[in-house]
Amino acid sequence: MSLIEITGLTKKFGTFTALKNISLNVNEGEICGFIGPNGAGKSTTIRIILGMLKPTKGKVTVLGMDAWKDAVEVHKRISYVPGEANLWPNLTGGEVIDIFLSMRGSKNQKKRDELIDKFDLDPTKKCRTYSKGNRQKIALVSAFASDSDLYILDEPTSGLDPLMERIFQECVLDVKKQGKSVLLSSHILSEVEKLCDRVAIIREGEIIEKGTLTELRHLTRT
Repeated sequence: MSLIEITGLTKKFGTFTALKNISLNVNEGEICGFIGPNGAGKSTTIRIILGMLKPTKGKVTVLGMDAWKDAVEVHKRISYVPGEANLWPNLTGGEVIDIFLSMRGSKNQKKRDELIDKFDLDPTKKCRTYSKGNRQKIALVSAFASDSDLYILDEPTSGLDPLMERIFQECVLDVKKQGKSVLLSSHILSEVEKLCDRVAIIREGEIIEKGTLTELRHLTRT
């Protein structure tokens, strides 16, 4: 079953075409890598999946629902991590995580504390004092502590050091073991190679290649 299904998606901003007729699907229990250079259209696609932008043309369904019309319902079952986490400056990291979890109706305190520990995060500090890496950790803890069917991760490791990247990879493989699905947008090829079952490569708003990593081996030189 496809948890994300994108067919013939085009998105225009005035005369500029950001996405040209792209099709992509993410199946149940798989990690799908979405790779391409910055400005290729990855974040635009993700914003459409999240119901933040309306497609100009084409169809996008998430968990069997229309991404634009049913966005509120869709959001109850997904977790999203942006590449740049904007947080409330006057709240502590722990308070922000708790707000995100209560918005999702999640009460798994044990999982929350385990992840805070794993990511080596001090939850008592105010968000305005956190570095980019620590803000990213808050977004990751909030996402992985909630029980979602689908995880949408847009450049989630930007600002993390290599040790934390490894912890992140463990978390992704852990949700996969539970039968959950992940869409991982990244321009770090090694990260995608370690984690993803299938990959879609986007360039200048068009998907130029799709397939398993084995099928795409012929592209490694380029």
